Amino acid sequence: MKRPGAGYKQKNSLTDRVCWGLDRGMSTECRFTYRVRYAETDQMGTFYNARALEWFEVGRSELARAMGLPYREWEERGVYLPLIEAHVRFRGRAQYDDLLEMTVRVEQERSARLRFSNEVVHAESRQPVCEGYTIHALINAEGRPVRIPDWVQAMLQPQAG
Repeated sequence: MKRPGAGYKQKNSLTDRVCWGLDRGMSTECRFTYRVRYAETDQMGTFYNARALEWFEVGRSELARAMGLPYREWEERGVYLPLIEAHVRFRGRAQYDDLLEMTVRVEQERSARLRFSNEVVHAESRQPVCEGYTIHALINAEGRPVRIPDWVQAMLQPQAG
């Protein structure tokens, strides 16, 4: 699998993604743009509040892919990330077809937890839409907690040199 370099851009039907590595070829931060879909809006013409957590999930998936190991491969290796805590702060409106930009970062929360922080802004005006975080336990296929595996630790830690 080809690992991203210091920065790369990938286009697909839902997002334009630019991710940055820290001191290595992998990334613990990802920034991408996407548009608010009509189905994500409510009668008031702004995004429905529960969509923020769905957007955060998209951010986690994009970040895992940017780190060089899509979440599907985490599960194939026997590691699952159930959500155990979520926080969203709503800061502004976003309407149908608005172009938004999300920045998502990951860090180790404890020996068996990861914290994903998210910030969503309007891509052009930089006006804030929402921000928040989710905390995920790491469990095995039997549902038992597991420590963060070495291969995840390696993705989270900058390499010397």
